Amino acid sequence: MAGRINDEDIALVRERVRIDEVISDHVALRNAGGGSLKGLCPFHDEKTPSFHVTPSRGFYHCFGCGEGGDAITFVQKINNLTFTEAVQFLADRTGVQLRIVEDGGVGRPGLPPGQRVRILEANAAASEFFAAQLTSPDALTARQFLDGRGFDRDAAAHFGVGYAPRGGRDLRHHLNGLGFSDQVLIAAGLVREGGWDFFRGRLLWPIRDSGSSTLGFGGRRLFEDDRIPAKYINTPETPVYKKSHVLYGLDLARQNIGKKHQAVVVEGYTDVMAAHLAGVDTAVASCGTAFGDDHGRLLQRLMGNNDAFNGEVVFTFDGDAAGQKAALKVFNGDRNFIAQTYVAVEPHGLDPCDLRIEHGDAAVRELVARRVPLYRFVMSNTISGFDLDRADGRLAALRAAAPLVSSIRDASLVNGYARELSTMIGIDLDEVRRELARAARRQGTTPQPTHPRHDAEPPTDDPGTPALVSAVPMPRADDRALEVERGTLKLMLAHPLLFDDAWNGVVADHFTQPAYRMIAEAVTRAPYSGERWTDELLDRIDDDQVSALVVELLVEPLPVPPDEEYAMSYSARLVLLAITRQINDLKSRLQRTNPIEQGTEHRRMFAELLSLESRRKHLQALA
Repeated sequence: MAGRINDEDIALVRERVRIDEVISDHVALRNAGGGSLKGLCPFHDEKTPSFHVTPSRGFYHCFGCGEGGDAITFVQKINNLTFTEAVQFLADRTGVQLRIVEDGGVGRPGLPPGQRVRILEANAAASEFFAAQLTSPDALTARQFLDGRGFDRDAAAHFGVGYAPRGGRDLRHHLNGLGFSDQVLIAAGLVREGGWDFFRGRLLWPIRDSGSSTLGFGGRRLFEDDRIPAKYINTPETPVYKKSHVLYGLDLARQNIGKKHQAVVVEGYTDVMAAHLAGVDTAVASCGTAFGDDHGRLLQRLMGNNDAFNGEVVFTFDGDAAGQKAALKVFNGDRNFIAQTYVAVEPHGLDPCDLRIEHGDAAVRELVARRVPLYRFVMSNTISGFDLDRADGRLAALRAAAPLVSSIRDASLVNGYARELSTMIGIDLDEVRRELARAARRQGTTPQPTHPRHDAEPPTDDPGTPALVSAVPMPRADDRALEVERGTLKLMLAHPLLFDDAWNGVVADHFTQPAYRMIAEAVTRAPYSGERWTDELLDRIDDDQVSALVVELLVEPLPVPPDEEYAMSYSARLVLLAITRQINDLKSRLQRTNPIEQGTEHRRMFAELLSLESRRKHLQALA
């Protein structure tokens, strides 16, 4: 039964984790003053540090690319984990026992504390063991296989390729000697229940996440007497290895995918190796399963865009019937079709590895360069099944292809594709457009003049990575006109104890910028309540982009170490601006009010003006 992690346990993880220690595993941090640390952002290329971490508040923010959040968010993004997986990772690190709340509200324990980390450590030790075994006499057949596929010793070492001995208990005995219990080895999928090694006499590839942690292995059959007939087997599902969530080669391709905004999806381990060695360093492959929605979301996060594929995904398929079927499956599996999906087809049926062997590295690069849009590949194959020399054949082809084109959500692209379809089939453009409109009505879709995925919902199983879409106008950090509003909010968020219970008289209406005002409403709704105050504050804000702004303000450094007098001065400046606006409005109304005909109203407004002027003088002294 599906469940969720107990909210109290998530809060306890956030309380115990040291965000600076978590981030220091990936980023070299140095003191930036004011209780802040800074370093080079791991999410984009930069030469000058703009990545700030505030340990006291538990947040990070990059002023270069806008990435920000807490320790859970960072682990999600850097390791491409779901929210649940990130919490589990940090729970293992901090020794928190997670409880899973079922639909009926009954709690059950999750993994024992530290077990996920222990499994990863066992996998890392196994990877080293397998790699060392590749040079043993028993691995001659494995080395001959690699040599026949065009991979030398350096290539094998680069990709961590290894060999599982045929004995059956070699790995278990080795890892037992390193202190790993059978319970951990079975949980990791390295050893079977009966005590035998899971992989025996196979060539092995370590399957790693984007943070280079080994999650599992893929093994190829080498010997005819192998008891398992399958050519390839993979690690069974474990707490760290979910085949629908992993991609082979991701550890090597992650940075290049982010830089180039391109991912090349091939079909096997040797294809990934061949592609990278040929210069296609964005190649990855699914492991023992078809490329699915979870894989797509994984690449989406790597490409660094919250609401769409910011770039292109290139699938390599054979030109035969199996390749056409695979392409159609990818197309049908993407309910929000994206125009940036391409197909690279080798007409003679060669995969990237065979292509490299027969024609060299340049041929692999050229294969990717000759990519064609997925819709066009699928559309061409769909049309090819009809007799276009006959009128009824052309009409049938149009009706078969129309749903493909009408599923594209960008109206400007649909118009161009309609012209191509008209040319390919030989039917009048107006007739094509009418059929596309009918297909759209049947599908219940209407093309929009936006990017194809702008209306896609965020993954429901990943509450930690919502799409940052907001109807609230967002402020610029360098807007001098809003400097006082921003500075006051920074103090209220980062140093609430410098204010009295009434927030020094600051109210939400004192803020003119909508996003600042929304944050101020959430802040002033309740006084400071302790360590979980920031989490409670974020819960009161139902706009993701405004929540991200809160994190940005929390991390943004202050010019001087603040005290109560400094906070009072900023508060007075903010209220002074609001009072000045009121005075100007009141003076304008007084000028439009006749003191004879509207004497009572004129005298009331004049008395209010005197009171505001008196208050302004007091605020000027404080400010």
